[in-house]
Amino acid sequence: MKNWAGSHEYAAARIHRPTSVEQLQELVAGSRRVRALGTRHSFTDLADTTGDLVSTLDLPPTVDVGDTTVRVAAGVRYGDLALRLHEHRLALATMASLPHISVGGAVATGTHGSGDRTGSLAAAVAALDHVGADGELHRVARGEEDFAGHVVALGALGVTTHVTLDVEPAYDVRQDLFTDLDWDAVDLDELTGAAYSVSLFTGWTNGRIDQAWLKSRGTEAPVLAAEPAATTLHMLAGADVAAVTEQGGRPGPWHERLPHFRLEFTPSRGEELQSEYLLPRRRAAEAVDALRRLAPGFAHLLQVSEVRTIAADDLWLSGAYAGDAVGLHFTWVRDRPAVYAALPAIEAALLPLGARPHWGKCFVATADQLAPAYPRLGDFRDLAGRLDPERKLRNEFLARHVGLEWTNEP
Repeated sequence: MKNWAGSHEYAAARIHRPTSVEQLQELVAGSRRVRALGTRHSFTDLADTTGDLVSTLDLPPTVDVGDTTVRVAAGVRYGDLALRLHEHRLALATMASLPHISVGGAVATGTHGSGDRTGSLAAAVAALDHVGADGELHRVARGEEDFAGHVVALGALGVTTHVTLDVEPAYDVRQDLFTDLDWDAVDLDELTGAAYSVSLFTGWTNGRIDQAWLKSRGTEAPVLAAEPAATTLHMLAGADVAAVTEQGGRPGPWHERLPHFRLEFTPSRGEELQSEYLLPRRRAAEAVDALRRLAPGFAHLLQVSEVRTIAADDLWLSGAYAGDAVGLHFTWVRDRPAVYAALPAIEAALLPLGARPHWGKCFVATADQLAPAYPRLGDFRDLAGRLDPERKLRNEFLARHVGLEWTNEP
């Protein structure tokens, strides 16, 4: 079995699809090594193991809607959750570009949308239910000790069964696209502040922002000194525009505009690799300049790059921990050796600026290299040691990038 992009073939000895939490508990309790698997949208071995993989997709698709929160099964896709919430005239504050990803997996990896004043998907978590390494059910809620270490946890603390998320009244969004902006002429803060959610697409080599996607709450058009798009656009050259959410400034339900892609279509291009680095917002201009200088060395591998913003949170392994962040995203061609050969030069430029890689995408930095960017990394290791003393939830990825000691024993 491979991941969504076909870039990783799972090495697990067995794959289980429990249909109840009780079955999941038995599997975890009886396993020597175990990792959780959602919609397989991570691009690496993050979710792999030499032991047992347990899918959360066949667990009952619970969606319990309250006045200010919703408790949802971890395997439910964000697009399906959004439809249920909209039926109740409720909404999430943000969505990722893909509505196809599972709630549990997206939260665990710090996945995000875009917006100067909007946190990541994980920032909306009010509580988590998970099966711990001991096979017992555990619940942690906002305000409890070490809660901030449990949310973006990479599956190292347990198998999440349910996530409780903050919700708000439903709202409308309009999506307006603009083209051909000059990097040297724009003020990045003004540009990303021009709408509720802003995404900028570039190839880095021509000095231009090729497309700016502005998603505004309500019906008022954003003001931007740029050329409005004359037709529906896809950020990837030659890709089918039927897959993207409605553009052209016509207001519509939040869940039909905040993602870039429609739930019923294959998102992006499918055959690809992705990387992303989240940096302190104050270092954004330096990072942009660095990538423009480096671009001739990686442009032949790049399908498109996206710039987004994320508001600060207090989650220990979040890319926006303790400060507003800018995300620099890369959609690569699916040439793993060539992409991984290009990443060290990019990281050499971005890591000194405080870059934190998206945990579910491609990067090469080791735990020692990442430690300066994660002040609570040591606390997370201690937490993992207390909750999983037998190290059954660990794998090579967590050893390599987080520093959780691990041996590959059967």
